[in-house]
Amino acid sequence: MSGGKVSKIKMGIERLIRFVGTDGNVYYGEPIMKNGNTDPRFAQEARIISGDVFGKYTVENTTKGIRRLLSPLARNKVPTARFLGLNYTKHAKESNMKIPQYPILFFKPTTAIGGPTDNIKVPAIAQTENHTDYECELVVVIGTPCRDVSVDNALDFVFGYAVGNDVSERVWQIQKGGGQWSLGKMYDGWAPFGPAIVSPKLVGDTKNLTISTKVNGEVVQSESTGDMIFPVAEAISFLSQGSTLQPGDLIFMGTPSGVGMGRKPQYWLKNGDVVEISLSNVGSIRNVVEFQQQRSRL
Repeated sequence: MSGGKVSKIKMGIERLIRFVGTDGNVYYGEPIMKNGNTDPRFAQEARIISGDVFGKYTVENTTKGIRRLLSPLARNKVPTARFLGLNYTKHAKESNMKIPQYPILFFKPTTAIGGPTDNIKVPAIAQTENHTDYECELVVVIGTPCRDVSVDNALDFVFGYAVGNDVSERVWQIQKGGGQWSLGKMYDGWAPFGPAIVSPKLVGDTKNLTISTKVNGEVVQSESTGDMIFPVAEAISFLSQGSTLQPGDLIFMGTPSGVGMGRKPQYWLKNGDVVEISLSNVGSIRNVVEFQQQRSRL
């Protein structure tokens, strides 16, 4: 396939973060992990990275204190955010839907990208019937342009991995959207991810990770990524057929069972809820739900 002709890179950075330093400036950096800490969300310092993280860059000796983590990539560094639906066997069953023959794809605008500690702001349009839901997801970050790649070569084009939340409002997604899922998923900040982009070497086998969600400290999702219907390599290969994947493209790999919609009784996020999502070998994100007060025009 033509993907073999594209030059490939390997991520030389173990963990990539973007953060507001204690001096108030925004930096890319590599977090300094101390005292056995393996979650970049708790790092307090980072070595500054200058240059293009997808091209030529330098990890400097200069360190900065971390005031607040941001999304690992700025929105203008993310060409496209792709999302897979019904990509876990148990989730498809709890949703009373057939196992898909091919990956189910939808998109979110880059304005939906949020950081690992940003509030999830629920706009008035999504509060009408209050069916806001969580979805923990493995996030793939593409590092090199690729098109028509084979399953065998697909992982060569991965820059790294993160964990994210495909926040969803089920009424607009399913009942009012006319079959267009994005209408219940498109809102600003509804795709928080992070806490870092972690190198494939550190993450290891993406078919053997544990991903989980806690709401107010209670575990509501916990599953092995081995339950994915279309694992990472298969998904990248499929999505690249006839469509070039670009450096910085995000692929949210779908959510396991345990979403609020599938629970009995159903469980919906409320104002002030704390949603914490974790992925083994990657880290965690923690986002507080904030219902906005402005009036919807619909």
